[in-house]
Amino acid sequence: MTGKSKGAIAAGHPKTAEAGQLILEMGGNAFDGIVGSILAAFVVEFTLASAGGGGFLLAHTKEKVNTLFDFFCQTPKSKKPLTNIDFYPVAINFGGASQDFHIGRGAIATPGVLRGLETVQKKLGKLPFAVVAEPAIEYARQGYILSQYNGFCLGLLASILLKDREGLKVYAPQGKLLQAGDRCVMRDFANSLEELSKKGVKDFYEGEIAHQIARDMQEGGYLTLEDLNHYQVLERKPLKTQYRGYEILTNPPPSSGGILLAFALKLLETVNLSALEPLGAKHLQILTEVMALTNQARAQGYDNFIHQEGIEEEFLSSEFLGKYANKWGSTTHISVIDGEGNAASATFSNGEGSAYTVPGTGIMLNNMIGEADLNPFGFHNWPVDRRLSSMMSPTMILEEGKPRFVLGSGGSNRIRTAILQVISNLIDFRQSLADAIGSSRIHWENQQLGIEPLEDRENLLENLVLPANTQVTRWQEQNMFFGGVHGVAVNERGELTATGDPRRDGVGLLISN
Repeated sequence: MTGKSKGAIAAGHPKTAEAGQLILEMGGNAFDGIVGSILAAFVVEFTLASAGGGGFLLAHTKEKVNTLFDFFCQTPKSKKPLTNIDFYPVAINFGGASQDFHIGRGAIATPGVLRGLETVQKKLGKLPFAVVAEPAIEYARQGYILSQYNGFCLGLLASILLKDREGLKVYAPQGKLLQAGDRCVMRDFANSLEELSKKGVKDFYEGEIAHQIARDMQEGGYLTLEDLNHYQVLERKPLKTQYRGYEILTNPPPSSGGILLAFALKLLETVNLSALEPLGAKHLQILTEVMALTNQARAQGYDNFIHQEGIEEEFLSSEFLGKYANKWGSTTHISVIDGEGNAASATFSNGEGSAYTVPGTGIMLNNMIGEADLNPFGFHNWPVDRRLSSMMSPTMILEEGKPRFVLGSGGSNRIRTAILQVISNLIDFRQSLADAIGSSRIHWENQQLGIEPLEDRENLLENLVLPANTQVTRWQEQNMFFGGVHGVAVNERGELTATGDPRRDGVGLLISN
């Protein structure tokens, strides 16, 4: 969707985008719009996001100030003997691949998203928090019709969502799992959000809700009242790198996604991709090698030092990159831009959920301590009281200090490779935003190469030179496994474009003048 307008939004569900659209039409700015959309996503993208999770928001103000708001989850301040911990695996099958996730009260880290949204709203928004929460409250109270994608995701995570009585009440109200076409109502969450939006989120972190969580966590969990009381939103300087003359802003350390994306872009920049056929044999080979080398560099130079001061300069230095350049061999996202020059990119998640819902609130807490990609040294080996690292990489591409593209993705370990390919499509192959997002993707990790359908090019895989011991999985159709990149763009004429990723039911909307 392209045209002259006073704003654009791309998100993972029509109602998520519509919430932001409504707020912008009411006179809100990009930050009002994205906060309202995130709150709406807690309702209509409940399998991907929750008020009990965490995330990141990259903000660019009309004054050209760039800030990364880190409201991701924090590890608890203390540990317990594993014999007292409620922590167990569940297998989720994506169709072409299966992935194990760990849930239970022992998988819960301190949630940050509510405090983060309130902070962004107070610092950068124009409207009251209670006003931007209104669309989400209405969706939750009145209910909404589950889409095919909602129904698919609900079926995917049913074994988690139906573990407790609170989940059964919402997702199987008549004793049977809701299906696409059914109405989903979240009255408890509507009431909770209304109270929190009017009185402030302090109750979640210090009041009755916090005390309820702390009491329940005494059986099987790590989280304490002190963890909730002391949670703070961190404001960071975005990681900045250059790619073929464009300035790229993304998530800085201690998160992993942004710096690994920057590393991969630096490797790609050493080759003239514009001379290649998009998704041709040479292009696929280069992408695969870049992904493999980035994973290798992560293991050798990053994971052990994520909290070390200055790690980004060292990891992205020409000396470190030089070691690799010659070897070439459940998350959601929202992007918003307004007519004033403000832009916001937010990626947020509840993981797959812990299967624990705070009684009477409709808020399921996260399972971030049970996410394998957030625990590179193994489960239960996390350092106490430390912000978890994440693959989430809200990103902006700037030209002469102004946002040209605002994007990000959900998709666990596939986030950085999805964004990498979309950025390359936009800059190297000059594709439209819709084509850049809609093009087939690949993902290489742990000697496994997943490839989405390549139209009329199946034979080229036979002669592809891949890293040693690589096993290839050919997907029969594009799939949410390869991320969900939702992006907005503004061209040199000031025309806005918004595109949601069809892999994750994405939608792009413009805000009329």
